[in-house]
Amino acid sequence: MTGKWSPDSWRSKPIVQVPVYPDAAELNAVEKELRRYPPLVFAGEARALKASLARVSKGEAFLLQGGDCAESFAEFHPDNIRDTFRVLLQMAIILTFGAACPVVKVGRMAGQFAKPRSSDNETIDGVTLPSYRGDMINGPDFTEADRIPDPQRLIKAYNQSASTLNLLRAFAQGGYADLHKMHRWTLSFIAKTPQAEKYQEMADRLQETLAFMAACGLTAESTPQIRETDFFTAHEALLLGYEEAMTRIDSTTGEWYDTSAHMLWIGDRTRQLDHAHVEFMRGIGNPVAFKAGPTMDPDELIRLIDVLNPSNEAGHVTVITRMGAEQVEAKLPNLVRKVKAEGRNVVWACDPMHANTVSAGGFKTRHIDRILEEVRGFFAVHRAEGTYAGGVHFEMTGQDVTECVGGARAVTEARLGDRYHTHCDPRLNASQALELAFLVAEALKIERDLRAPVALPGR
Repeated sequence: MTGKWSPDSWRSKPIVQVPVYPDAAELNAVEKELRRYPPLVFAGEARALKASLARVSKGEAFLLQGGDCAESFAEFHPDNIRDTFRVLLQMAIILTFGAACPVVKVGRMAGQFAKPRSSDNETIDGVTLPSYRGDMINGPDFTEADRIPDPQRLIKAYNQSASTLNLLRAFAQGGYADLHKMHRWTLSFIAKTPQAEKYQEMADRLQETLAFMAACGLTAESTPQIRETDFFTAHEALLLGYEEAMTRIDSTTGEWYDTSAHMLWIGDRTRQLDHAHVEFMRGIGNPVAFKAGPTMDPDELIRLIDVLNPSNEAGHVTVITRMGAEQVEAKLPNLVRKVKAEGRNVVWACDPMHANTVSAGGFKTRHIDRILEEVRGFFAVHRAEGTYAGGVHFEMTGQDVTECVGGARAVTEARLGDRYHTHCDPRLNASQALELAFLVAEALKIERDLRAPVALPGR
C-alpha cells in the first residue's frame, strides 16, 4: 500500500461495514454538497492533538477518551453535551491528580454517528430489515421506512456536529472549565454517592492549592491554563464517503486533513490491510487510531502501524486494545513485546467496554467489575513489559442511565429497563465513570512511583 494516495483512492479497494443506498445519485449529490461546507475542525488543531499524543507515547501525559457509543439526533440537546463534557472534566481532574501529569481530553462527540454491526440484517417476529447503523445512516425504529439508508442524514449529522463543536469550544475556552468551578461540575443525581464525596474531598484540596497559587500571583486572569482547557473530538471513520467529502488540503503545509474530527479511528472489523478504511486513513495528517482485539496477530499489528505511520512519527498512531477481561493478560503481552522490539512509536490505550458486552433480561449490558478487571489487566501487562499504559477509551454519558450493571449505586440486571436510553451499546453513567477514573488514577500513581528516580545516598 505504497502507491499514490488521494482522498478517493479508497474507492478502488474492498470495503465492509457500509450501507447500500437505494439512490446512488442522491448520495453523490449530498457528498458533493458536503465538499462545499466549511471544515468542522482545523489542521492546526489536529497537529496540536498529535503533539500532545507524542507526549503520551513518551510517558509524559495520559489520554482520556470518552463519550457516546453513538450520538443520537433525538437526544441532541445542549444540556446533554454539557453534562458529558463536565463528567469528562471531572475524570480528567481525578487522573491529573493521580498521575501528576497532563491529561489529553478527547471526546467521542461531534461526529460519532455511525456504528459497525455484526450482521447486515435484523429479524424480529419473523420480519427482517436492515440493521440500524447509526443516525447518520438510518433510524433506530424497526420499520422499513426508518431502516432505509438516507443520504440526507449526512447533512443533519454535519449540522449537529458543527453545533456540538461550537458549544464544546465555548465550554472549554469560555470559563466553564475554570478550575475554581470544579465543585459545580458534579451532577445532581450523583451528589450523594461515594464517588462524588471522594471527588469533593479532592476538589477541596485543589482549591487550597489554587488559593496558594493566587497568593503567589498565579490567577485565572494571569494563567490561562487555570480557566481554559484543550478539548478534542474523535469518531470512528466508518462512512468513508462522508470522510472523503470532509478531507481538505491544509493551506499552510499542503497536506491532506480530514476536517470532520481532530482524530479518527478504524474499528476492529474494518482494519484489513488491503481494504478501503486503512487505505483512506494512511493518507490523512490527523492523528489516527485503530482497535486491536484478541484476534490481532503481532506481525499484522506491525504491518498496520507501518502502513498508517511509515515515518514512525510519535503521536500519529494510537493502538486501542479491546481484549476482554478474560483475555487481556494472555493476548496483550505478545503485541506489546512486538511493538517494543520493533521500536515503533505508538500510544497504547485500553477500551475495556466492547469485549465485555453481554445480554441480560433482553438488554445488552456490561458489568463494571469486568470493565475494571480489563483496565487492571491492561496496566499489569504494561508494568510487566516495561512499557507505558498511555490511555483509556470509555463509552459514557452524563445522563442518569441504567445501562451497565454494578458500581457504587448498584445498578442491577433487574433495573436495566429503568433508564436504558442508548440506541446502540450500553454506556457508563456519571457515577460509574468517576469510579473508573479513581481506579485508573490509583494505577497511574503506582506507575508514577515506580518510574520515579531512586535517591542515592549522599546525593
